Amino acid sequence: MNAKKRTYIAFNKPIGIVCTTDTGVEKNNIIDYINYPIRIFPIGRLDKDSEGLILLTDDGDIVNKILRASNNHEKEYIVRVDKPISQTFVQRMSTGIPLEELGKTTKSCVVEKISTFEFKIILTQGLNRQIRRMCEYLNYDVQSLKRTRIMNIHQKCDIGTYRNLTNEELKTLNETLKDSKKTIE
Repeated sequence: MNAKKRTYIAFNKPIGIVCTTDTGVEKNNIIDYINYPIRIFPIGRLDKDSEGLILLTDDGDIVNKILRASNNHEKEYIVRVDKPISQTFVQRMSTGIPLEELGKTTKSCVVEKISTFEFKIILTQGLNRQIRRMCEYLNYDVQSLKRTRIMNIHQKCDIGTYRNLTNEELKTLNETLKDSKKTIE
């Protein structure tokens, strides 16, 4: 019996596209935008106002392994804010921000100032609009947010286009995920 070949793609999502499979409700949905020939679904979300890397697949087993925060898989973003980034901002962002509306405090993360108004942030959790909420807590407004990496997979295609993951990317991804839990402890 032949095992079905799975599909894994990296999509550079433009601003305005919604990461939902509900094509009947949201006209600017990711599924209609990509128009892939088989049924695939996004692994996680990237909010409508953000752009960048999102993975899509037809492999349901891999989804929770990647998304589960307890597995500590990295997601990297480049963020531009409305005012100069201070050392206090970098320190506060990296040590955890209370998000009262979600009833959680963000996990410690890596934050690096790139320029006066831009920083890189590497998260291992994915709370709803997390980076925007973290910045807002510190009185900064996000001007642009782009995801550039999920684990070992980097964004390598133009905005609005997708590519298949390479064999090397898949090999590394599967090796990284082999000990990841699929469910919450």
